Amino acid sequence: MAIRLGQHPASRHVVAHLSDPHLLADGARQYGAVDTDAGLVRALARLRQVDPPPQVIVFTGDLADKAEPAAYARLRELVEPLAEEMGSQVVWTMGNHDERAPYAAGLFGVSDPERQAAPQDRVHDVDGLRVIALDTSVPGYHHGAIDAEQLGWLAGVLATPSAHGSVLALHHPPIPVPMLRAAEVIELADQHLLAEVVGGTDVRAIIGGHFHFSSFSTFAGIPVSVASASCYTSDPAPLDRFVSGVDGHQAFTMLHLYEDRVVHTIVPAQSAVEVSGFAAGVAAVVEAIDPAERREILSRKDSDFNRGIVGPPRA
Repeated sequence: MAIRLGQHPASRHVVAHLSDPHLLADGARQYGAVDTDAGLVRALARLRQVDPPPQVIVFTGDLADKAEPAAYARLRELVEPLAEEMGSQVVWTMGNHDERAPYAAGLFGVSDPERQAAPQDRVHDVDGLRVIALDTSVPGYHHGAIDAEQLGWLAGVLATPSAHGSVLALHHPPIPVPMLRAAEVIELADQHLLAEVVGGTDVRAIIGGHFHFSSFSTFAGIPVSVASASCYTSDPAPLDRFVSGVDGHQAFTMLHLYEDRVVHTIVPAQSAVEVSGFAAGVAAVVEAIDPAERREILSRKDSDFNRGIVGPPRA
């Protein structure tokens, strides 16, 4: 295990949060322009670089743009081998573009029509961290809602605290959207009812998607993190446009859960040109240096290293 260079211990849990892949069957392009398959491939390639790898990969909805069975099959084909390689669980969550029957059949092998038609709510245990996938979809509509039976079910789940708390994953995040007013029409309805259920429980973070750009807030005292999309994104500052979807700025979010806090980090899906940096092997050298000397070399402004006189520390 790597030596800590700062004052904080390693996080207890690592969660990868991806959203809105909107996969299509037969190589079709979203709006005739966006290659959603390639977008997810890029995001997963970047996720493979994350160290340490996540214990769980959570997708918060709109997995298939038209709920095609072939799109769900392709999703599993892309995600599950990577998850197995990294030793990660996978959590799927329903979105407004998903349909319950093909979603349940394609991702969970559910063939019973009654179970297919029911809300697709599930609970996952990740080494003592409880991840709750809550179905906020409304059949036939794009806005979100949670019915009374679901709220009762959720209250029952949360009545018993988990060893390391809970993460609530849902597609429609319960936050304002001041940078995308059009999304107010298709937001989660009656958010106060959810607040009554989750407030004061062991829920440590709420994660969602739907808006196609990264955003953060709080809800009932709980941090809320909205992941961007891997397909196209919503431009939060467009010029003379009420809504503007763009093929760029795709990203996902990493959550690192500590005993007393959660850290959220946005990871761009597209790599960029490096203009400065050091090879990975330097880390072991830095770890081996005495902490006081390490600070003098790397933190002091007038050190030879920071003045560019010498390169990175050597063993």
